Amino acid sequence: MAIQTTIALQSTEAHLSLIPQYHRVRQATESLCQSLSAEDCGAQSMPNCSPAKWHLAHTSWFFETFVLEPVLPNYQAFHPQFRMLFNSYYKTVGEQHPRPQRGLLTRPTLDEVRAYRQHVDQAMAQVFARASKIPSEIWNVVELGCHHEQQHQELLLTDLKHLFSCNPLAPAYQDAVPTQEFHSIALEWHSYAEGVQWIGASGEGFCFDNELPRHRVFLDAYALASRLVTCEEYLQFMKDGGYSRPELWLSDGWDAAQQQRWRAPLYWEQNEDHTWTIFTLSGRRALHPAEPVSHISYYEADAYARWAGARLPTEMEWEYAATQVPVIGNFVETKLLHPLPATKTEAPLSQLFGDLWEWTQSAYSSYPGFAPQAGALGEYNGKFMCNQMVLRGGSCATPQSHIRASYRNFFSPETRWQFSGIRLARTV
Repeated sequence: MAIQTTIALQSTEAHLSLIPQYHRVRQATESLCQSLSAEDCGAQSMPNCSPAKWHLAHTSWFFETFVLEPVLPNYQAFHPQFRMLFNSYYKTVGEQHPRPQRGLLTRPTLDEVRAYRQHVDQAMAQVFARASKIPSEIWNVVELGCHHEQQHQELLLTDLKHLFSCNPLAPAYQDAVPTQEFHSIALEWHSYAEGVQWIGASGEGFCFDNELPRHRVFLDAYALASRLVTCEEYLQFMKDGGYSRPELWLSDGWDAAQQQRWRAPLYWEQNEDHTWTIFTLSGRRALHPAEPVSHISYYEADAYARWAGARLPTEMEWEYAATQVPVIGNFVETKLLHPLPATKTEAPLSQLFGDLWEWTQSAYSSYPGFAPQAGALGEYNGKFMCNQMVLRGGSCATPQSHIRASYRNFFSPETRWQFSGIRLARTV
């Protein structure tokens, strides 16, 4: 996921506003882990996932490495080996423990990791106490660290969901949240005229460097579906042989589907009576047909779009549409941690923000004139601009304050453990 700050904080008031933001973000991470056991926090279900304990430590490592060490001349590290253990992939900072082996770190214990967080928070309090003497570039890193931790809050939830799904007991992260019974609403199309449009962060507030520079693009006339694709619609694709028809698939996608034996979205299971269940963070339950289909790879999204006689939107088409609606939706704050069916709204497009990250057909690459900043923090985005596809909009596990229309998420096209779904597009 993208991590890089680019918009400089200027005023003392803006700097001071980061102090309560820091505390809110740190507390939110702790709250996500409140119901977890030490065993829950230490396990790793696959190489792309990380244990909750590692997320708790790495987000502290970020502030320790990029704020505390440069600012506090007498800062004492909590443990000298943590610099290596909890470094993700900052090559210029030093060595890293191999990502697939993070689940082997039975030590430090969860209690020690929590003590590490407290140690970092206490040292950050010293930084905040001398706020007027802290240069703007350090405050920018503090803001970056808060958004970085919000990204790891979402990863913590998606990684736990994958972990719990591997357990035959199908444990629940949280109790089921009662929701109203919904029915599917008709899919409609909303058209956008051709023209030159501005794409990228506008310069107001925080953004990552991959959202810049702001630039103009020409968009041909296009239309977007009014809502996300539902489970009921995706079942029709499956019943029509969607997973056994190579003409619908990209070559790499077909190979991935065959090698990994995809026959349904991740977390779906079929009963003997041919009904379907789905694993959620509230445990396993019956599939609701009106819900948007989730945990879909780019390859599956592309195959479905082709089957439906449509395509996936480009990220520029998506962003232009998203700039015309407010950033409201089903985010982590609702505590549902699951996408909701679409409902009729006055806006032409629903579910544009929240619920599910939406795959686009755009490869993740730099905008014209992009240049990563110097130093270790410049590593986070630029070096990943290859073999990834862009997703937009946030999900039911994303903090609402973390999302904006220009936000670019990215994952490899076979990724399925994220809250990802499908919005159709077509050329007008």
